[in-house]
Amino acid sequence: MESNSQWTEELNRISKILDNAPLVKTIKWGSEVFTYQGRNVVSYGGFKKYFALWFYNGVFLQDPYGVLINAQEGKTKSLRQWRMIQIDEMDAIKIREYIKEAIEIEEKGLKIKTVVQQASQSALLEDVLDKEVSLRLAFDTLSLAKQREYSSYIEEAKLEKTKLSRIEKIIPMILKGGGLNDKYKINYKDGQE
Repeated sequence: MESNSQWTEELNRISKILDNAPLVKTIKWGSEVFTYQGRNVVSYGGFKKYFALWFYNGVFLQDPYGVLINAQEGKTKSLRQWRMIQIDEMDAIKIREYIKEAIEIEEKGLKIKTVVQQASQSALLEDVLDKEVSLRLAFDTLSLAKQREYSSYIEEAKLEKTKLSRIEKIIPMILKGGGLNDKYKINYKDGQE
């Protein structure tokens, strides 16, 4: 786990609990992720105001202690987070209960059914794509997730001038077949960024 000096003791304690669970530790998205039969189960990390565990399929957990929250209401479908701000809030027995249930959920194969939708396009981006055939072809070969990233990035800007400058910025990335945030993703298979 990437060091976070604010929560060092807390994160070390969580790490020890997770290391003793019947899970496989991997590195994904720059963090330790604990998997069961190749499926993501739980991860943890320190943030500015809290440290947390998150269960990737947490929506199915019974949550008898009422500790789980949806960190991004309206965006996050399955993931649930258990936030703590003091080390004495961490109860290893309760954490193990949640991990056990999370493993059972994976064994049952429970998943939220998601409908893959076409990425909603920014009107300005659509205009540019319609004018440049090679750009349109490159964009259409991107995954829907990457298409959504680009469209959201443009639409989040309030001013048309900013939207246009963002379009100019992303054109080379689209032509290379990359995603908006690829430079932040690390390829751990060969140790390269």
